[in-house]
Amino acid sequence: MENTKPTGMQRASHWSTEVENAYRFQLAGYRDEVEYFNYNNADPEKWTNTGFVKKLKRRDGLFYYFNKNRECSDKDIPKCKLYVY
Repeated sequence: MENTKPTGMQRASHWSTEVENAYRFQLAGYRDEVEYFNYNNADPEKWTNTGFVKKLKRRDGLFYYFNKNRECSDKDIPKCKLYVY
């Protein structure tokens, strides 16, 4: 993945796997998986059965660990931003 900037952004309106992973990246302080890869030069660890992000390294060196189950509640869905490249 190259160092690119998004061309557009939209807010999520319903829950999906894409929204769940975007929520987890944004909780850790990243825009999305592209920005995470550009900053850390590594793909995030994911749960094999669900495809959700398992562990993210924050910019300050600490880690966020996530469960296998959904963590993005219904009230947080409109806060989640989905970027288009």
